[in-house]
Amino acid sequence: MNKNVFVVSLGCPKNLVDSEVMLGIMADAGYQTCAEPEEAQVILVNTCGFVQSAVEEAVDEILRLAEVKVQQPDIRLVVTGCLVQRYGKDLMRELPEVDLFLGTENFTEIVARLEAMGKTPKPAMADLGGAPPFLMTSAMPRLISTPPHRAYLKITEGCSNVCSYCMIPSIRGRLRSRTMDDVVAEACRLDRRGVKELTLIGQDLTAYGLDLVGTGGGRLTDLLDLLVRETEIPWLRMLYLYPQRINDVLLQMLAEQERILPYLDIPMQHVSPAVLRAMNRPSTAGALDDLMRRIRTLIPLATIRTTFIVGFPGETEDDVCLLEEFMLTHRLDHVGVFAYSTEEGSAAARLTDHCPEEVKEERLQRLMALQAKISLAKNQERVGTIEPVLVEGVSGETDLLLEGRLRSQAPDIDGCVYINAGECSAGDLVRVLITEAHPYDLVGEIVGAAGDDAQEG
Repeated sequence: MNKNVFVVSLGCPKNLVDSEVMLGIMADAGYQTCAEPEEAQVILVNTCGFVQSAVEEAVDEILRLAEVKVQQPDIRLVVTGCLVQRYGKDLMRELPEVDLFLGTENFTEIVARLEAMGKTPKPAMADLGGAPPFLMTSAMPRLISTPPHRAYLKITEGCSNVCSYCMIPSIRGRLRSRTMDDVVAEACRLDRRGVKELTLIGQDLTAYGLDLVGTGGGRLTDLLDLLVRETEIPWLRMLYLYPQRINDVLLQMLAEQERILPYLDIPMQHVSPAVLRAMNRPSTAGALDDLMRRIRTLIPLATIRTTFIVGFPGETEDDVCLLEEFMLTHRLDHVGVFAYSTEEGSAAARLTDHCPEEVKEERLQRLMALQAKISLAKNQERVGTIEPVLVEGVSGETDLLLEGRLRSQAPDIDGCVYINAGECSAGDLVRVLITEAHPYDLVGEIVGAAGDDAQEG
């Protein structure tokens, strides 16, 4: 019997890890991945439902793949993830093409649910409220889908922050941390597989272990210390860090431990105290400026990435000017700007004084243009330096170039380094002389294998 599965994983790296767990469970049951949906017995779409644009992307992808099922009715179309958890049985009415819906808490049941459907299934929806809160463990099978030299390691589920615009706590539940022993066991297994870059992920890494007090759990710095001692993975990266919980102990660890990359992804969302209060985020005047100064003092070469939301209800032109001043003052390395999206069910949806869409777009474009100038200037400062680069392989732009990343460039988020001279293989750590700069990408040539004399600019 055909036991091929074609998978589409939408959204963030946390969702990708869920997809990898599902593929691992299916592989244990004899399924294997295939490259084309037409070859599959099961088409699996793991969705994001965080914001409206993600919802629309997911629905479009489901409908596209449903067309394959029209031609081959025996194919089973399975939809999992945040979209299902958020909208529940409404999806069964809107998407009758789907055979099985699984939420964020019961996706590990995928094989059992498929086998229970039989040959002539009726659309089925898992009990979204009946499953216990999901928490991944190192004992779960996982089929890594990233290149062999890098992987993600999810250390928490859910979130206990109560940002007024965010649906994550209602979709994913409250914070649940894996034990340090369990996280380290998985990291050691990935180390043995040859992973060169391990990215720790969670909705808020700085909250790691807050729910484990008194149960033998630890905090983020304790976990990082164990990972450094128990593995030999060269690059340990973190996504994402809540600004008010970044303390000097963590910063000092990043300054001292070369293998923990000095890359701080800090979703600030705004800098105006008034807007931050409306977002239900800490809004002490000057707190973010103070954090930037502490980071630059303790880790002068740190890379700082953030995201800002523009057009939040009540945002004024003065608030946007504060964002511009902040960006000019602190010259952040990477900035993503997003237009506010009203999410049904969120506390922010009840706010008044919403910004017109054209105002949101103008503010977004203004800030992105400013950041492009800042990013270009910072990249130009790297020209002439020699940097350690993790090679990804042949460039997706042209097979005449290789492609890699600096320590300051996270996979699938930031820019890259195009390598136009030298020989290497995917997964190699090499030294690259930077010869050319663009707003988001760099160009360089290999001058040797990575070593102690490679500098990070």
